[in-house]
Formats: sequence, C-alpha cells, structure tokens
Amino acid sequence: QVQLAESGGGSVQPGGSLRLSCAASGYGATSNYMAWFRQAPGTEREGGAAIEWNGSPSYADSVKGRFTIPKDNAKTMLYLQMNRLKPEDTAMYYCAADEWVPGDRPFGSNEYKNWGQGTQVTVSS
Repeated sequence: QVQLAESGGGSVQPGGSLRLSCAASGYGATSNYMAWFRQAPGTEREGGAAIEWNGSPSYADSVKGRFTIPKDNAKTMLYLQMNRLKPEDTAMYYCAADEWVPGDRPFGSNEYKNWGQGTQVTVSS
C-alpha cells in the first residue's frame, strides 16, 4: 500500500508562486507514474500535470507554461511548482500514483489507485 502525503498549500496573491510537495511511502512506494490533480468546489477532479518517471511530463492546457513537475531520482518525492498563479487555480490539489497508466490517459483519475488527502491552494487578492 502506497501512502501519499501532500504539503505546501496555502494562500497567495494572483501572480504569485507556490511549490507543493508529495511524499510517497510504504510498500511499493516507487510508482512509475505520478500526477497532480485538482478539484474546485462544484467541479470534477481534473488533471494538471503528470509524469512517467523515465519519460517526459504532460501538462493540461490550463497550466502549461506556468506549472512544472520536478521529481527526485528515488521516486519518493514529487513536486508541483506553480508560477503566475491565477484565481481560477484555487482548488484542492491531490497527488496520485500508480505502477502503470496508459500513455494516452495521463489525466484519467480512474487510472490511479493511490491518492493523497490533498492540500488547499487559494489564489486571491
């Protein structure tokens, strides 16, 4: 069982930056596929950034050019560097992981069986 723990959320003004962290632990913690999803109140969970550990990252159009998804080589830490934040980025952010995800569905929430509890990000002036 993989445990995922997010941290780093908070409140920031529009145009600011935040860096979220996701720590993976437990048996099988070294997942090959990890991703960041987000969910605002009244909306469906949506994928923002995903990565296969030995491949290139994928970004949703809504965050492309503003967010990056750094990682460590040990497959136990994933980050979400968020720059030029907008009010519409306000959401609960979740880390997800799995051993394998289809290449054409990096943002399919049903493809990931391990999830963290989430960390809140609020962008407001």
